Amino acid sequence: MAEAAQKYRELVTINGKNVVLMHNEPPVINAGVAELAEIFRMFNIFDEKFSPTNIDKADGTPLRLYTSDRVKVDVSKRRKHDMGFWHRNIDAHEIIFCVKGALKWETEMGIKTMHPGDMLLIPKGIAHRSMLCEDSTDDNVLIELKIADELTYVGESK
Repeated sequence: MAEAAQKYRELVTINGKNVVLMHNEPPVINAGVAELAEIFRMFNIFDEKFSPTNIDKADGTPLRLYTSDRVKVDVSKRRKHDMGFWHRNIDAHEIIFCVKGALKWETEMGIKTMHPGDMLLIPKGIAHRSMLCEDSTDDNVLIELKIADELTYVGESK
């Protein structure tokens, strides 16, 4: 009796629904990427070349990594100074991921201290600033998403 060929399952999401595709070979088997391979990019945000102007300045700006009409992706690093000003993102919500170190976020909705693994949503129009805190390190690193679309929380059940 011949052995059954191994089948590989792939889930493709179309309009929020999962469609199951079956393959005889893993979907990653191909003859190579002939053009535009750079769109599948991986880089280390801790590399010095990804140091924004805010790394040693109270009034510096994050480094923009990606941009589109509706979404911006920035890396922010702070070492020595609190953000010396308040600001508002009138046109976009801001989602902040703490990657390394810790920072305190003062907002008109309250104060939150972020540690690695924490994510914070600051709704559009809310004044805020980041401050060093007792858990801050020499390298406090954040990834910031600015999202112009309306957001709906669909996380854990309440």
